[in-house]
Amino acid sequence: METRTDMPWTVTRLRVFCHDGSGGNPLPLVLHAEGMQDGDMFRLARDNNSECCFVFAPTSVDEKINFHFRFFVPRHEMEMCGHATIGALWLLRESGRIDNGACIIKTLSGLVTGYVGSDIKISQPLGHVSPVGQHIDEILSVLRIQAEDLRDVPIQNATTSRTKTLIPLKTPADVNALQPDFDRIAQLCEAINSTGLYPYAPVNGSDTTFEARQFPARAGFQEDAATGVAAAALARGCIENGTIKAPDAPITIFQGRAMGSLSAIHVAIETAADGSPSGLRLSGRVMYDN
Repeated sequence: METRTDMPWTVTRLRVFCHDGSGGNPLPLVLHAEGMQDGDMFRLARDNNSECCFVFAPTSVDEKINFHFRFFVPRHEMEMCGHATIGALWLLRESGRIDNGACIIKTLSGLVTGYVGSDIKISQPLGHVSPVGQHIDEILSVLRIQAEDLRDVPIQNATTSRTKTLIPLKTPADVNALQPDFDRIAQLCEAINSTGLYPYAPVNGSDTTFEARQFPARAGFQEDAATGVAAAALARGCIENGTIKAPDAPITIFQGRAMGSLSAIHVAIETAADGSPSGLRLSGRVMYDN
């Protein structure tokens, strides 16, 4: 769906990481953002109270780059946004600006490769995992849970493009029953060098299917219906913890149920010639937001 604001740019509204024809994360998107200033992009993000994506043609010095994407939430510019990148590539294909094949995108987090085919996939680096140490009690307090609510894997920070804090709960019902102390999340995330809390649980004991929620640090809204970079971080945590039996098995993360917007995010694990994990690919369904 396309709408016009009092700005001279067309805004297209999508939903990304949809499940069974509904759900997904809303995405206001400007496909031709040339001429927009930071204030314009902040204004659109504030007016929509969500992540927004802005697509720019590469400058003359970016000869190897196909596009430059920028991502804004109401309170700041983001380095990377998974659902926005997938949604933008999908719309670029729908509008005829790109064909099937690989596409190189410049973001604040670095270069991202998009793979355009029957579905849209984007690359994510393998990244790293680190402990949260002495902050575990504070994490439990902010989520209003106890240590016995946790599974027998560690709370940890995982980073692909952005750092997310993985909190392993026992069941999806536990995840969706959470009522965090939202007023304390931003301060906690600053202390642990994270951009959001990502509680998750396996679905029916699966090693590759999870249910999760994302509580961002300073986005300007309390919860996200689908978070690609957090799903990639969870996949990285599974690799670190040795809970993925087949390194190249696709992982599915359901998110947004508690918000009434159930979404599905898919993460494939790329492997090197020796079979070791070498990177990640995010994918999911996109549709117009009518």
